[in-house]
Amino acid sequence: MKLVTYSSNGGEARIGAVVDDAVVDLGNLAPDMRTLFEGGEEAMDRAREAVDKGTAAAPLADVKLHAPIIPRKFFHTAGNFREHHEESQAVGFSHPVNPWIIFFQNVDAIIGPDDPIVYPSHLTSELDYELELAVVLGKPGVHFGAEEAEPYVGGYVIFNDVTARDIQRKEMESGVFSFCKAIDTFCPLGPWIVTPDELPDVSRLEMRLRVNGEERQNSNMGNITFSIPEILAHYSPLGFSAGDVLSTGTVSGVAGFQEDPQAWYLKPGDVVEAEIEGIGVLRNPVVAWEDAHGAPPPTQVVSGSSGN
Repeated sequence: MKLVTYSSNGGEARIGAVVDDAVVDLGNLAPDMRTLFEGGEEAMDRAREAVDKGTAAAPLADVKLHAPIIPRKFFHTAGNFREHHEESQAVGFSHPVNPWIIFFQNVDAIIGPDDPIVYPSHLTSELDYELELAVVLGKPGVHFGAEEAEPYVGGYVIFNDVTARDIQRKEMESGVFSFCKAIDTFCPLGPWIVTPDELPDVSRLEMRLRVNGEERQNSNMGNITFSIPEILAHYSPLGFSAGDVLSTGTVSGVAGFQEDPQAWYLKPGDVVEAEIEGIGVLRNPVVAWEDAHGAPPPTQVVSGSSGN
């Protein structure tokens, strides 16, 4: 199934499933996507039955898609693609991107497909993109091994890990970073959650990211250093809840690690398209603070950022 959170005609957000070019409503099964996942396999079986029997509520083109899920916890992992570390070192980035980096993402920063990434010019002048595959946890679990991890995968979703590189460099002087990735609208997620029965093998999925139609990132899940079961098992001591989201790290091609990063950083007017084979395309425009809020940005400047 392709599970979505959607609204139509300005109504309240509901959950559904995409079938061909239409949405089948599943709102009678759960009030939101996290609750559906918390219902476990029984809830998913009811969802499949509803999809098989259901009538399309609306054409996909006529509904507004939201972020498919707002998790209790968003496990943000990094360093899983060696190619990303290698490109960082090639340009002398301040710190290595080693394996087993983790922190918690700010779930209030989550936005959905076609929602604007707001450029906070008072905080950063180095706005970057990072294409990632994220896993939605299908059930709760703690302290399990890689050989036990497969049943915990409830689905897959595209994640664009938007990052303020100037803030990140300053944060990394202390060995940690989070603010640079957790600013409002910096967490595009979508366009839907694809359940594992539709993606039985994610180990070779093609991954691409485009800015204004120009390809910036192009890689393959086959380049990941650790498998998804290994990543899930490694972080399982932290305790997973059904509906939690875990990112798996970005691939090479980010703006900040180019020879001329200023020519690659995002700016208002850009359109970012993050694409993963078998899932789809997550598209988000970048808009100026003034256009998003109808007022100039605040005077606040984060120490270590360039600002304006």
